[in-house]
Amino acid sequence: MESCFLKRERKGRMEEGEERKFSPSSLSSFLPFLPLLPFLLASLLLLTSFKPKHDYHVSVTQMQYNASSRSFEVSIRIFTDDLEKALSQSHSKQRFVIKDNDQNDRFVEEYIRKSFGLTDSQKKNIPIKYVGKEQEADATWVYLEIPFQGALNGCKLLNVTLMEVFDDQVNMTNVKFQSEKKTFLFKKGQTSHLL
Repeated sequence: MESCFLKRERKGRMEEGEERKFSPSSLSSFLPFLPLLPFLLASLLLLTSFKPKHDYHVSVTQMQYNASSRSFEVSIRIFTDDLEKALSQSHSKQRFVIKDNDQNDRFVEEYIRKSFGLTDSQKKNIPIKYVGKEQEADATWVYLEIPFQGALNGCKLLNVTLMEVFDDQVNMTNVKFQSEKKTFLFKKGQTSHLL
């Protein structure tokens, strides 16, 4: 006695050059799997949700000196999901959702103060003023102001943002002081640079 699977297989084979025609009976072979459809869709959704949102870990910082206010205007662009993860790790796995007009500014400010800093030629920390943050698609902009007078010689910049979270984190920082423009890359093993 031939099984129904073998009959379907033989019936489903086509001779070369023969066209396959759709018939309602061919749909019946998929009916046994119909109850599994919600499970399969949920599994697919679950598997794709674990995929990282981006394959690289990088932040970009712009530091531009404003001669009239005698300060550096700083903007740091960080992937929002990376920032949320860093805040969560530093606050006992508390869940953070960063968006405009949230209540997380104090946490963001605290985190940035620990991970980003400028010291003068006497190795004294220069105070940083947190201005705020702004959401943009998948990134968050953090704005700072650093009062500064004098020359950059001997000043040191620290940028360890997200390095405790990702081993491959790279923080690119562009510094514009008067007519000078410099770019620095901060990563594990190179967390500070002399300006």
